[in-house]
Amino acid sequence: MPKKDLLTRISVDPDVCHGQACIRGTRVMVSVILDCLAAGMSPEEVLVEYPSLSPEDVRAAVAYGAALAHEQVLPLPGTAA
Repeated sequence: MPKKDLLTRISVDPDVCHGQACIRGTRVMVSVILDCLAAGMSPEEVLVEYPSLSPEDVRAAVAYGAALAHEQVLPLPGTAA
């Protein structure tokens, strides 16, 4: 599935999860999925933890995070400013 199609799985609604990016039709925030993956969970483990998600939803969360990384550079500890 192309990246632009994956991103259609993400929704931002001020009335859902305080306007944070979520997987469309759920209240599972993209940040929660990314945190799980960053903590070492596999995509399959994320799907077990959140059974309302599909493999494409996990990929959509990663694509959304990658898109944000293209837009903003965060200062990291131990790096030159």
